[in-house]
Amino acid sequence: MIEELGFWHLWLQGGVIIQLTTIVLLLMSVASWSVIVFKGYAVHQAKKQAKGLHLFWHSPNLDEGIKKLQNQDQKEATPFELLAIEGQSAMLHHRQTDAHLHDSLDLSDWMTGSLRNAVDEAQEKLSSGLSLLASIGATAPFVGLFGTVWGIYHALTAISASGSASLDKVAGPVGEALVMTAFGLFVAIPAVLGYNALVRGNQFIVSKLNRFAYDLHAYYVTGNRIQREHHALLSEQG
Repeated sequence: MIEELGFWHLWLQGGVIIQLTTIVLLLMSVASWSVIVFKGYAVHQAKKQAKGLHLFWHSPNLDEGIKKLQNQDQKEATPFELLAIEGQSAMLHHRQTDAHLHDSLDLSDWMTGSLRNAVDEAQEKLSSGLSLLASIGATAPFVGLFGTVWGIYHALTAISASGSASLDKVAGPVGEALVMTAFGLFVAIPAVLGYNALVRGNQFIVSKLNRFAYDLHAYYVTGNRIQREHHALLSEQG
């Protein structure tokens, strides 16, 4: 009897439903860990870049400052680099092009809109994948519970057919079925913890982006960086 118990026995005896449920949970786990690892690395790199923003302001010129915002470990531009480039492009576009509708806006308003769009795009990119983690964290326990209910039903049906309902006949199959609930929690808990950690990291980065955008706005409009401790030009609208 003992050698007939275990996850492998549940896999074989549970039928197609248990097998599909297990595969779904396995795919959920792979997807959530992929998002956690890749997004976690991106957040780590962005935080490291945020701590080095002083190097930008201590550069001899704008081009050198933008180079210092580049991440040598990645080919993709960092959010802070893209923000500086967007501001530079907006300034040049406003001053050097022919008459357009945006000429009715002064440089300050035009720069504000351009930097806000850049921050919004960075925030949207940082948030990509989080909805998947939230969905997995919310649904994985119920998927595992479904597997448990089906496994118990299947086990009790088999026991009823055999005509024996003693404790040793019931406890093993029911215990096997409960493994599916544990599997669902094993998938959901990392997804929830990873989601919360990534949200906190993204909030930190967006806050730094807002402050950097304010300083860039002041620099591109006035030529000077204005220091204000707790002011952010591009705060989120409530």
